[in-house]
Amino acid sequence: MTAIHTSTSATENRLREEIAEIGRSFRNLGMAPGTSGNISAKLEDGWLMTPTNASLGALDPAEISKLDWDGNLLAGKPPTKESFLHRAFYEQRPDTGGIIHLHATHSAAVSCLNGLDEHSCLPPITPYFVMRVGRLPLVPYYRPGDAALGDAVRDYAADHAAVLLANHGPVVAGKTLEAARNAIEELEETAKLYLLLRQHDVRTLNEKEIDELRDAFGAQW
Repeated sequence: MTAIHTSTSATENRLREEIAEIGRSFRNLGMAPGTSGNISAKLEDGWLMTPTNASLGALDPAEISKLDWDGNLLAGKPPTKESFLHRAFYEQRPDTGGIIHLHATHSAAVSCLNGLDEHSCLPPITPYFVMRVGRLPLVPYYRPGDAALGDAVRDYAADHAAVLLANHGPVVAGKTLEAARNAIEELEETAKLYLLLRQHDVRTLNEKEIDELRDAFGAQW
């Protein structure tokens, strides 16, 4: 049953529309097949979360779930069963404004590979990956919906704005929803490059070059 909430702020309405627009964009880019993936945004009195079994390409802004910080549904339809992934980041990263989890093809493919560096699944191939995503640790495999996955993500979230769930896909937090969107698109493109280059001798950024990105852009690597 859809919860009833009679009053919404201009900020909440704007974020509802933004979530729906971003969902359509991901679907058009082929990054959100079927009903996979979920998007959330922080409010002053709780947070917005895409509903369970919803296609990101066909979101009704009015039906997007609104939750309080105890997980109670205040408005909209029931939230995705993966909402605990988002809550883990919000609790550990107070400056987070938006979070996105996708099953995008290339990053999901990387998550299925053996032999990944668990401290950073993708190497520093481009400066944009270093600046927008940073180190991408691998979270061990848990079945979908297992609440223990939230506890595992929480262990990484304080020090990392993005993680890769083994055999699943990425979760990315940003200071704003737009920042999270840009970061996860950059992550997906880097995963694609990584897969294309796996049989080649790749030049990655060296420590001096990464230090320059830290100094100039505050890169978290």
